[in-house]
This record gives sequence, C-alpha cells and structure tokens, in this order.
Amino acid sequence: MPKLKEDYTKQEKINGVVYNMSPSANYRHSIVNGNIYGKLREGFKGSLCLTFMENLYYRYHVEENDDYVIPDIIVICDRKHLKGSAYTGVPRFIVETLSPATALNDKTIKKDIYQNAGVSEYWIVSSKERAVEIYYLEDSAYVLKYFYILQDSVVRLFFSNQKVRFFVYFSQYVKLYNIKRDLLRNSVLFATLTKVRFFANIIY
Repeated sequence: MPKLKEDYTKQEKINGVVYNMSPSANYRHSIVNGNIYGKLREGFKGSLCLTFMENLYYRYHVEENDDYVIPDIIVICDRKHLKGSAYTGVPRFIVETLSPATALNDKTIKKDIYQNAGVSEYWIVSSKERAVEIYYLEDSAYVLKYFYILQDSVVRLFFSNQKVRFFVYFSQYVKLYNIKRDLLRNSVLFATLTKVRFFANIIY
C-alpha cells in the first residue's frame, strides 16, 4: 500500500534541535526546484561540480556536532567531501525555495549557517511571489546583490547598490545575456546560467 503524504517526513538538525520539514507546500514548489536543478545540472555538465536536489545532507559543523540541513538545491565542486548521502565541505551555491514551514528558517537561521560556512552564493526563491533574492558572500557576510520579480511579460531586476531598474522582455526564456555582462561579473554562477538562458522558466 503506498504511503500517505503525511507518512513522508524530512528533518533537519540545527543547534541540536530537530526540525520537521513538511513535504513540498504545493506543486509549484516542486516545479521550481525541478527547473533550477535541471538547468544547473545541464550547465555544469562536463565539469567537476555536482548538483543535488533535496537529497543531500549538508553537515556544516562535522567536527563539532552532528547538525545537518537538507538544502533544496546544492552545488558542490570538491567531491572529496562527499560521502554517501552527506557532504562536509563548503558548497559553491545553495538555493532554498520558500514554503510555509521553512520560510523563516530559510531567511534567518539557514542563511546564517550558509554565510558562516563560506557558501559564496545563496538564492532565496519565492514561487508564490515569483521572486528571487540573490546574495553574494563579501568580506564573510552576505550582501543582497540582485532581486528579481517575474511579472506577466517582464522580469524586473533590481540592483541593491544602484538605483537602476532593467526590464528584460522574453518569450519563452529570459535572455540574461542581454544584460551587460559587467553587471554580472561578480556572480559565481551567472556565467553558466546565462549560457542556458535560465531565469524566467525556473519560477514558472
């Protein structure tokens, strides 16, 4: 007999406290994660980097305790720290897609965990708002660099340190390569993402 939805449990352990994570809040959450995973996996094909979706235990304090989190999307490029279903190194990139059960932790506790661990790029995606916050690690602290909102026919791209707003029109995909590359030069992953013409489809 197949398991009921409530029989599936996923947990994270942070500062010794176990948090029960609900299944994906709705189908849109799963679609967004699947879109991001697919595009990243395609973009990193042939490289040393690996992309995981909702199935890798990130043990960020392995020498101190047995705490762990399970990011929605995680990219790792040093495979020597990958053992079984756990990873103990420093990820290159992490994405968390908000759900009612995880939104507060994703924006506070887990953001601090990733910052302190040295994760160079962190995205917070809201499928409900169709928005993405993009943080870069600068001088050991996260800085909100870009904020995207997908509207009916426009992606609005806000630069946190500049009073600039771009409207990028798209048909099926947003063509990020139309945005000047020098505005994106600090991103660890945008060089890859521009090649796969990525953005609009992930928060469909």
